[in-house]
Amino acid sequence: MLKIHTIDLNFLGGNEAIASYLIETEQGPVLVDPGPYSTFENLEKGIESLGFRVIDIENVLITHIHFDHAGAAWKFTKHGATVFVNPIGLPHLKNPQKLWDSAQMIYGDDMNRLWGKMEAIDEEFLVPLSDGQSVEFGDAVFNTIYTPGHAVHHNAYVLDDVIFTGDVAGVKIENGPVVPPCPPPDINIELWKESINKLRKINAKTIYPTHYGAHHNLEEHFNQLEKVLDDWANYMKPMYDDKLTADEITPVFVDYVIKRYKEEGLSEDEIQVYEFANPTFMSVNGLLRYWKLKEQGRI
Repeated sequence: MLKIHTIDLNFLGGNEAIASYLIETEQGPVLVDPGPYSTFENLEKGIESLGFRVIDIENVLITHIHFDHAGAAWKFTKHGATVFVNPIGLPHLKNPQKLWDSAQMIYGDDMNRLWGKMEAIDEEFLVPLSDGQSVEFGDAVFNTIYTPGHAVHHNAYVLDDVIFTGDVAGVKIENGPVVPPCPPPDINIELWKESINKLRKINAKTIYPTHYGAHHNLEEHFNQLEKVLDDWANYMKPMYDDKLTADEITPVFVDYVIKRYKEEGLSEDEIQVYEFANPTFMSVNGLLRYWKLKEQGRI
């Protein structure tokens, strides 16, 4: 039985907002989603606490290229590690400037505090993994499942009866609710549900979303994710139809989600962790764009 370790990256000084997963294999430790560079020191401490060093990580699997998942990947290539990523995301790791500029439009001066720097990765260290492809590290075989919906460049990775789901299986922290991260620009609810069904068919026992940790009651998990995804999108639709701006919608939507969290029994501290992992305001522009593309017949 392969050992899977959850490393808490202590994002923004909190607990259980972003995880990186270290899997011990005969070929050495493999890392899934190294997180943002802003938490690299915490990641390094976590790796060392397990008896390894950063330079022992020769293979890194990226579920998708968002900063909270892939921002620190470049650091591992400095000692020659290989980074595996969806083919659509690969060019953005090779040249992250467009990715950085797009994010800076949202986060502004907070970019460095939240994510740290992101350097280009030489193509020789990047390997594309498409749907159905597998990669083997000694006794560990990771099978790639292409899972768009949250992002067009999203992969999930199956290892035996476990799936590393990135964001496609949503955010669930401890016993809290399952919620969908819906940042722009790639939200496609129909594709997302197709991806969820792909995960259902695997009949895994455990999923490891990046936000956060191992979860086992998968049918209930997936059902709740679909329900909340529809709920958030449908709550947004009348405001979109009324041509309200994102600035007008954001406080209303944030209040709606926070009330839902409180109804689920979350404390203020637990809500804050959810907000670190999945800022509610980010879903406004993502869902507005979804409805716009839907109206235009482009999805």
